[in-house]
Amino acid sequence: MMNAFDALAQLRANVAVPFSQAHAMPKAVYTSEDFAALEVEQIFSKEWFCVGRATALANPGDYVTLGLAGQPIMVIRDREGILRAQSNVCLHRMSILLKGAGNVKGIVCPYHGWSYNTDGSLRAAPAMKHNEGFCKEDYRLPQIRCEEWLGWVMITLNPHAISPREKFADVEGLIADYRMETYIENFNEQFIWSTNWKVLAENFMESYHLPVCHAKTIGGLSKLDEMICPPGLPAFNYHTILKDDTLKIALAHPSNTRMQGDRRRTTFLLAIYPSLLITLTPGYFWYLSLHPHGAGQVRVIFGGGLSPGFANDPDAQAHFRQLKALLDDVNVEDKGCTERVYRGLCSNMAKPGHLSHLERPNFDFATYIASMLK
Repeated sequence: MMNAFDALAQLRANVAVPFSQAHAMPKAVYTSEDFAALEVEQIFSKEWFCVGRATALANPGDYVTLGLAGQPIMVIRDREGILRAQSNVCLHRMSILLKGAGNVKGIVCPYHGWSYNTDGSLRAAPAMKHNEGFCKEDYRLPQIRCEEWLGWVMITLNPHAISPREKFADVEGLIADYRMETYIENFNEQFIWSTNWKVLAENFMESYHLPVCHAKTIGGLSKLDEMICPPGLPAFNYHTILKDDTLKIALAHPSNTRMQGDRRRTTFLLAIYPSLLITLTPGYFWYLSLHPHGAGQVRVIFGGGLSPGFANDPDAQAHFRQLKALLDDVNVEDKGCTERVYRGLCSNMAKPGHLSHLERPNFDFATYIASMLK
C-alpha cells in the first residue's frame, strides 16, 4: 500500500496540469489508510464542519452528538438560547456523556452521575465532599467554536479559523436571492456507506453521471448541454442546472416574486469545502455533510426540506412526501454508484482517466485537497 506522502506527491502532480489535460485523482488518495488519517489531521481538525440546520436545535436542551477528527462532541442549545458545541466527555473518568440526539434539561454522566448544565458547567458531583482538592467551579466541559451561517450549524476545532461568514462570503453573494437561511428542514438522517468520502463528494460535484446513474429518477430532468461548471473558488465550487416543470417543487413557488426568468428554475449544486454538499433549488434543498470513516467508509449526515413557499403551501405535506420519496430513490442509486467506484479503485488494474468538461468541480476539489495537506 502506498504511503500518504507518495500519494500526496501523485495528487500534486495531478493538479499541476491545466484542467483541459486533467485526469481523475490517483487511486491511492482514496484507498490509503495513511492518506485518510492525514486528511483527518490536516483538514477535518482545522476546517469548518457542518452539523446540520439550526432549526433542528431550536429549543433549550435540544442536542445532537457527533465525532469530528476523533473528538466526541455535543452541539446543544443552552438554557439561555445560545447554540454551543462542547466536549462530550465527562471530566471525571472520561465516559461519553450523551448519545444520539434529543432534548435534555441537564447533562448527566451515565457512569458515576456527575451532572452538567447545558452551558457545560458542572452542576453536581456525588460523593466528592471528602476530596479536599475538588472544587466544582473548576470544572467545565471544553468549549468548541460554533457559529450559525445561513441556517447551518458550523463547528471547528481550530480556534484561529476565520468565520464562516467571512470565508464563505462569495457563496452568500451567489445565492442571496434564494434566501437559503429561511428554508425549512423536514428530515435528517445519518448513515455509513462503504466508499471513500471523496468519492461521494465528487459524485455530488458533477452532474455528468445523472443521465446514467439516475436514469430511473432525476436523469431526465436535466440536460448535459445546459449544465454550467465555472472554475471554483478557494473555499468552494459549484455548478448549475436548469430544471423544467416536470418536478414543480424544483421551481420557484408562484408566491415567490423576487426571482425572475431562468433564475426561477436554476438549481445550484454547492460544494462547501471540505464536505458540505448542498443542492439548492428555488423550491427545495437537500444536503450531505461527510466525514471520513477510514479510507473505505464515509459517515453521512443527510437532510433536506422545502423553501418557505412550498413549506407553507396548502399541499405542503404532499410536496414533502414527493420530495422525500424522490431523494430516497436517488440515494439508493448514488449508494450503488459510489460503492462500485470504491471497489473499482481497489483493483490493481484501476487507472484514472481524463475528466470531462462537466467535471471541472472535481478538479478544483482535488486542488483544494492538495493545497491543504503537507
